[in-house]
Amino acid sequence: MRRLLVAAGGFAAGAVAVLVVLVAAYAIVLRDRAALEPWHLAQLDAEFTAADAARVQSLANYLALEEALFRQLDDQVYARVPAAADGVVNRYAGGGRADPRGRRPDWNHTIELRAPQPVGGVLLLHGASDSPYSMRALAERFRERGFEVLALRLLGHGTAPAGLVSARWQDGAAAARLGARHVAGRLPPGRPFYIAGYSTGGALAVEYELARLGGEDLPAPAGLVLVSPAIGVSPAAALAVWQSRLAALPGLESLAWNDLLPEYDPYKYGSFAVNAGDQVYRLTQRVGAQLSARAGTDGRVHGLPPILAFQSVADATVSTPALVHALFERLAPEGHELVLFDVDRHGVASQFLAPGMRAVRRDLLEGPPLAFDLTVLGTQAGEAEAITAFRRAAGGTAVASAATGLRWPPATFSLSHVALPFPPDDPLYGARRPEAPGALYLGRIEAQGERGVITIPAGALLRLRHNPFFGYLAERVDAFTTASAP
Repeated sequence: MRRLLVAAGGFAAGAVAVLVVLVAAYAIVLRDRAALEPWHLAQLDAEFTAADAARVQSLANYLALEEALFRQLDDQVYARVPAAADGVVNRYAGGGRADPRGRRPDWNHTIELRAPQPVGGVLLLHGASDSPYSMRALAERFRERGFEVLALRLLGHGTAPAGLVSARWQDGAAAARLGARHVAGRLPPGRPFYIAGYSTGGALAVEYELARLGGEDLPAPAGLVLVSPAIGVSPAAALAVWQSRLAALPGLESLAWNDLLPEYDPYKYGSFAVNAGDQVYRLTQRVGAQLSARAGTDGRVHGLPPILAFQSVADATVSTPALVHALFERLAPEGHELVLFDVDRHGVASQFLAPGMRAVRRDLLEGPPLAFDLTVLGTQAGEAEAITAFRRAAGGTAVASAATGLRWPPATFSLSHVALPFPPDDPLYGARRPEAPGALYLGRIEAQGERGVITIPAGALLRLRHNPFFGYLAERVDAFTTASAP
């Protein structure tokens, strides 16, 4: 026994030594990355947090804090970054092509679109590292239909990446509650209220409704619209908290960041704080715990309003299987629907598809009956680029197919996490370069050369930034927010 204990002690000591070496090596690698800039170091504290919920209960108060926050941004970041020279694309270089402050409206701010006689109301929640701009197209479509619209800017976003170092998911959840009360409170009796969320905003929408179902006094939405919702993320995100804690050590401040990249996008951060990933992970754990707590004797959650979700089979940010298994399969059959955008199975790039890309559609359309309606948009044999809608009703095994009139665009083999909420005519991320001379365009960054030369990752240049099938998504949202109205 003594020898066994000695051996075990030696093994443990060796394991600890190896771990220390690995951590030290990792810290040295990260320490040698790009230097932290003013937008990484700013102390922007004029933010709404969950701790402010008791005293900041109106949108007017929320917006007053937001205006103070943007004054801090001007003082601590823009004033410390040289003005833009010709050709410079830096969102914090004043007067440059990427400076969002000259855009009207500036979708880094909370945007409210009023309706004189609203037919309904909608709260729009953006994703992590994004801004309300990611909800712009849906916001404007809802306004055209006569909805009262609130695209809420969440803590840490729309300003500087530094805000993501300390933001918590509870802050976003508290802001969502304030926004929901505001929108619902502006509606005439009987008018429906909805919540639509993209990515982390989708998870916040689900968290909100599960909290309401659990007894919290909140306005009841008539339905939820989820776009690429963050219901599940990589298990590695659970380790992010330890890297974040190491960043508190002197000289290791850069450990607070997973990515330190150029800030060339006026509405989305290039740099990504470790804490942001940790908070998204914690939010997914919160939603999972809520689903377990609300489950009935049949193991399913009853009483949620109808959910309509859109997801790309190809998504490098959130888990498509988690959306199916961790959310939809846990819901009672009460009118929920999942719409999946498949990959192009018959284009030139189809021979290079990862094996798992082909299995998702097959498993869902040919597997056991589902408790939710499923629509998969994809190609079928003999139709080349033509898109077919494959539909399977809840509880059934039959699959109906219908032509959509849509086709895969040339040289596009899949959608992406960041593509779904943006239409092809988006002036920044769309399919075509704007005609205005000097206009900033990030939809297709065409650059070739040797790898390792530029600091923008090759994956960012390859990633699709708009949804060629946005018209279909928008029409489905229109129909859903009409049919689900009480």
